[in-house]
Amino acid sequence: MVPFIDVMLVLLIIFMVSAPLLPTGVVDLPSIGKARKAPEKVIEVVLEDDDHVKLRVNRKDAGEMLVKDLAERIKPMQDEAAGGPEAVPVIISARKDVRYEAVVHVMDVLQKAGVARVGLSVRTTGG
Repeated sequence: MVPFIDVMLVLLIIFMVSAPLLPTGVVDLPSIGKARKAPEKVIEVVLEDDDHVKLRVNRKDAGEMLVKDLAERIKPMQDEAAGGPEAVPVIISARKDVRYEAVVHVMDVLQKAGVARVGLSVRTTGG
């Protein structure tokens, strides 16, 4: 039994010494260079904080609301603004300090309501 304890202690010391030397989990996020031209008709959902969103339709303010009321307001706007067979895209924008969980929640609310063409706004580097 004693040799088993000695081996375990040696392994413990080896792991304790080598653990700080392992690389940490750094996430290398993708960036986007040149993007296609933005569509002319677009509905933009701007996340102010976790509960409130601001709507912009064709780059004009359309009011503020709670996230829970978003789906019932967006679906008719998307159908009305389309004017053709293709649905108007809905773009979600958020500041850097808004939690990612809130962005995913807004996307989930829109997709559950059957809103077609939901995307995320990105900042292009122009390269």
